[in-house]
Amino acid sequence: MTSKKTLASLAVLVQSGDVDPVALAEETLARVESHNDRAVFIEITRERAEREAKAASERIRAGRSLGLLDGLPVAWKDLFDMAGSVTTAGSVVLKDQPTATADAAVVAALSGAGMISLGRTSMNEFAFSGLGVNPHHGTPRNPASTDVHRIPGGSSSGSAAAVAAGLVPLAIGTDTGGSVRIPAAMTGVVGYKATRGRYAMRGVFPLAGSLDSLGPLCLTVQDAVWADAAMHSLTAPVVRRAEPAELSLVIPETIVFDEAEAEVVTAFEGAIKRLEAAGVRIRRQPFPSFAAIFDLMRRHGALVNAEAYALHRERLDSPDAARMDPRVVTRVRLGEKISASDYIALVEARERLIHETADILNAGELIAHPTLPHVAPPLAPLLADDELFFRTNARTLRNTLIGNFLDFCGISIPCGTGAAGMPVGFLLSAPHHQDDRLLSAALALEAPIRGEV
Repeated sequence: MTSKKTLASLAVLVQSGDVDPVALAEETLARVESHNDRAVFIEITRERAEREAKAASERIRAGRSLGLLDGLPVAWKDLFDMAGSVTTAGSVVLKDQPTATADAAVVAALSGAGMISLGRTSMNEFAFSGLGVNPHHGTPRNPASTDVHRIPGGSSSGSAAAVAAGLVPLAIGTDTGGSVRIPAAMTGVVGYKATRGRYAMRGVFPLAGSLDSLGPLCLTVQDAVWADAAMHSLTAPVVRRAEPAELSLVIPETIVFDEAEAEVVTAFEGAIKRLEAAGVRIRRQPFPSFAAIFDLMRRHGALVNAEAYALHRERLDSPDAARMDPRVVTRVRLGEKISASDYIALVEARERLIHETADILNAGELIAHPTLPHVAPPLAPLLADDELFFRTNARTLRNTLIGNFLDFCGISIPCGTGAAGMPVGFLLSAPHHQDDRLLSAALALEAPIRGEV
């Protein structure tokens, strides 16, 4: 069996009996364990995978399949509790914590759909970066890179790398400022950030509760739709494929193209031309609320810094701080300077800007812009220069954090290549709780966005 099979194509093989879940699990585990990049996975849960695969095999042979995803493999970012395993959040300071006594809610949901959990994927320590760099476990190599070691994006770095390398068809990540959509764009896979609260957060190690959301990384929009349904315990997807001629997109003229690489803009505009040819209505306009977010952050600080500091304050005052990535420590400590009045001002302004942005949109309109202003950069210069690291991190997070602040749902779809032949992502977003409409549109628009029609 070749690598890089979608969930949908594997489902046909498994449900027809052509491929047994035990054989699929063994092949997948062998591929993961022999992969030359040891930084992709933090832990392989072989015993659990073998047990779940055996149960799936017996069900399917007995004619009792649990549905589309039964017997298919999935990997988990190291923020999700898995019973009998330690959730370390990519950090060595948590490795001696007790093992989880129960699965996180979404792990249990996908297990309930019959999926086989293979292990934990690498990530930025405590999910606090958009670059994917981890000094403790190593930084996964971007599988799309053919020249130097380029970053995979973060913080769901291993999840994206595992899918892009063809190790697994599905990996689940978290997204607080872009941590699903950024690595999806950098590695050339699909990454869907759901509306915050669409899935139960029980058993997920947090970064900033007012911004944290979850989502799948996979090879196609259809696979994302299947994963989404199972993650909130639906037995089958309910999303219908829209017609391109029914759809309208608005392209923001504020912030998202600032200092964008020329090749990124070219790839994005090429996708826009293909969408117009398919009948999609396109317009462009300023989004003052986008600029207002960054003005607020300059005046009051960032919500993520305030909430991350509240979470890690005691850890920073303990010997554990010396064992953490100093770049993570530096960013978390920024939250110490944010006062209660600053935090309240951010929360109040956020609510106002969410409504102001919704008012800009015409009925049924989606927002479209490049996921990132640049392609994945080389790793070595970032490790050698902290100033470059922080500047690149801020630039990487810029476009996607807008969606977290405004509580959008969003999906990044590959739309071509930029410098050094690296992938470029096309980000479709919608206001909160319009996930089904977003996924419906993404199903219809994926082919022209990719240039496949």
